[in-house]
Amino acid sequence: MEIIWESFVIFVFGYIFLRITGKKAVSQMHSFDLLFIIVISNVISQPVQKENVWMALGATVMFVVLYRLFMLFSLNNKLRWVMYESPTVLIRNGDIDRKGLRKVRIPVDELLAELRIKGYTDTKNIAIALLEDTGQISVIPKSDYRPVQPRDMKLQMKKEYIPIPVIMDGQILDHNLKYLKKDREWLLKKIKRKGEKVDEILLATITEAGDLSIDNNNAHDGGHDPYSYKPGEDN
Repeated sequence: MEIIWESFVIFVFGYIFLRITGKKAVSQMHSFDLLFIIVISNVISQPVQKENVWMALGATVMFVVLYRLFMLFSLNNKLRWVMYESPTVLIRNGDIDRKGLRKVRIPVDELLAELRIKGYTDTKNIAIALLEDTGQISVIPKSDYRPVQPRDMKLQMKKEYIPIPVIMDGQILDHNLKYLKKDREWLLKKIKRKGEKVDEILLATITEAGDLSIDNNNAHDGGHDPYSYKPGEDN
């Protein structure tokens, strides 16, 4: 029972600490973000091997405080340039910067692969490409090769609407119904009209027009339609 209790305490506190530090600590990591994750994972695992749970949790609290201080310091422009590395130019005006590649130790073939992942096949079409402090390559194409924007064609676009899910995996999302100022009775009537059952619905959303869009568990078989081809031996 003792090991179960200790594991529970470690797990809960570890989760709380990660929530306190914010999403950034577990998504796009800078140097001290990664250091924090490595250190805190090591510290909170110590009680599994030792018996002093609270000492380990106390050390974890200290690391959380230090991390939050680092995040606070990073908001200062002067300290920011000390704590973060400056972006490294890899391509400028269509020309590969060999000096920049050497600095970050990226071979040309790896650079080309990263560009292809982002949809760019020719370096001559790129205005600037940078290796950011997060380790990601950002690319800005030349004006002649950037995607056409609605403003380029002087089109007036309507505001984007995100369909709001009300059922996921057969479970009704009451908090979204409340947000829409609807109730279960209204939803069940809609579902009944469509001849569906709640527990068979994979996803149901409310569209911009206020209609209920349903995706059930029944995948449509396209037969031998070439557009319905599936890789593998299941055809």
